[in-house]
Amino acid sequence: MDNKPVILNHPLIQHKLSFLRDKNTGAKEFREMIAEIAMLMCYEGTRDLGMEEIEVETPIARTHTKVIAGRKLAAVPILRAGLGMVDGILNLIPAAKVGHIGIYRDPETFRPVEYYCKLPADIQERDVILLDPMLATGGSAIDAVNLIKERGVTSIKFMCIIAAPEGLRALITAHPDVRIYCAALDEKLDEHNYIVPGLGDAGDRIFGTK
Repeated sequence: MDNKPVILNHPLIQHKLSFLRDKNTGAKEFREMIAEIAMLMCYEGTRDLGMEEIEVETPIARTHTKVIAGRKLAAVPILRAGLGMVDGILNLIPAAKVGHIGIYRDPETFRPVEYYCKLPADIQERDVILLDPMLATGGSAIDAVNLIKERGVTSIKFMCIIAAPEGLRALITAHPDVRIYCAALDEKLDEHNYIVPGLGDAGDRIFGTK
């Protein structure tokens, strides 16, 4: 499988991303734009969904048309910042089920620590879209994919808004079968493992906790 990340440089996504980066953007507007970007990314990231032909009757005549076929979808945010992307996904795919994975970064070691995992009972029968606005070191994303794979899932996509080169390399190395979508590939990580230029702490900005 080609594991080259897909950088979604659509003008609407890039326009909204500029306002996300602005430190003066308030929590309400930040939340709204996170969801809007997620919806636009979902639109692009589901181009490969299978289709099947059905017959319907319009007010004029009977015709053949297409509907989505095959496996159902699940959206799985990495808590807590990933929650900000869920509504955007559900706006496009309201029938998708939602799981939750709780992982935080230890402030001393920068290593991911797992504290929660609740996934749909039929998760192994679904195509999973894993959500996290930021891909920094890649540790949380790698652990989250491990947890999902342990439940028997074979089809996983990872969607983030901003990625650091270090995290991207780590995720691709650990899980070359996971398709990665992001809106921007930034310059680097700083000494505190924050993405540069980034947008700060996505969770704090979504929920107004800092």
